Amino acid sequence: MSVSILAQNLHGSEIIKIAGEINELKRQGQNIANLTIGDFDSNIYPIPAGLKQAIVDAYAENQTNYPPADGMLNLRESVSGFLKSRFGLEYAANQILISGGSRPLIYSIYLAVVDPGDKVVFPAPSWNNNHYCDLTGAEAVIVPVRPENNFMPTADELAPHIKGAALLALCSPLNPTGTMFTKKDLEEICDLVIAENKTRKAGEKPLYILYDQIYSQLTFGVHQHYNPVTLRPELKDVTIFVDGASKCFAATGVRVGWGFGPAEVINHMKAIVGHMGAWAPKAEQVAMAKFLKQDDLVNGYLGELKGNIQKSLTTLYEGFKQLKSEGFSVDAIEPMGAIYLTIKIDYAGKTTPDGTVLKTSADINFYLIKEAKVAFVPFSAFGTGDEINWFRVSVGASTLQDIVELIPRIKEALAKLV
Repeated sequence: MSVSILAQNLHGSEIIKIAGEINELKRQGQNIANLTIGDFDSNIYPIPAGLKQAIVDAYAENQTNYPPADGMLNLRESVSGFLKSRFGLEYAANQILISGGSRPLIYSIYLAVVDPGDKVVFPAPSWNNNHYCDLTGAEAVIVPVRPENNFMPTADELAPHIKGAALLALCSPLNPTGTMFTKKDLEEICDLVIAENKTRKAGEKPLYILYDQIYSQLTFGVHQHYNPVTLRPELKDVTIFVDGASKCFAATGVRVGWGFGPAEVINHMKAIVGHMGAWAPKAEQVAMAKFLKQDDLVNGYLGELKGNIQKSLTTLYEGFKQLKSEGFSVDAIEPMGAIYLTIKIDYAGKTTPDGTVLKTSADINFYLIKEAKVAFVPFSAFGTGDEINWFRVSVGASTLQDIVELIPRIKEALAKLV
């Protein structure tokens, strides 16, 4: 049966392929530590108790009909206050759009500012920008980035590619790496965008920034989150933010995201999201509007969540550094934010006990799934080549004890390779 060109060319998810392997092994009775999914086990990391009760109350009050297409006004007002108190950002309710998580926001940004054939510039690794380019017919301009800069892009790396581009897609803390922009690096990128836009004629579409900060509340130690508008206020008219409750409140299934930016763009996104029907459930919106105003509850929850996530990330980081000190070909980058650790497992070309040669990062990953009962995601799932032997590790669905127990299994499995 014939299908559309888009359907034929859209790439499947490598993470789903990994999940299929894990599910088959679980069906066989094996216990696999699944560190692949960017989600939380809600029995380990439940949503805030106050938010949960507010959701229950909203359903009891029959808040179950359609919400407004741009989101409940009281929620948009609460988000406005939240942005002001957390970041010092001034956005009115009409500059804020609520949707069912952050994915519809990202897709609607692409649809609102990118025409078929337009250039979209983004680093690799990064999450799903290649797929959104496929969906919108954009020209994906993929900029490889380096572990020496924590896999964050620099102005020098982006500069050759932004001439005439429609969109620069950035994320910090970054999915998949858990690393973040330094103030200096982001300032230099901001100045690059300002300079590019000054070359464009009146009436010409500017270079927009998609700035995904969904993990901005989950930062660790001395690492601080920065955004383009605070650093360069003149970018307010071209920066469109992606944010929401999914990660900072372990509320991925609650489906409340918020985007904000210039009103003209947000209004077009509102129409797009409305036609998708991708709004957040009304009861959850009512509950979130109340919860965001309760600073003590928000701060208490974030403090506990961040502390537990950091313990797991740090334990895994120190475990890999110990393996490296023992001579194993592994490495890790210090955890900075989000729920991810970036690790290197450089065993391409090695042979398994059954004589199989590991040729790619995917081969290494499937070997560890079978031999060490642990699953990661190779960066090839985020736009890099198969030869890049770096991986994303997500700790949101694992206990600290799970993390402690998997290090010896990895050591034993790697020791078998020759």
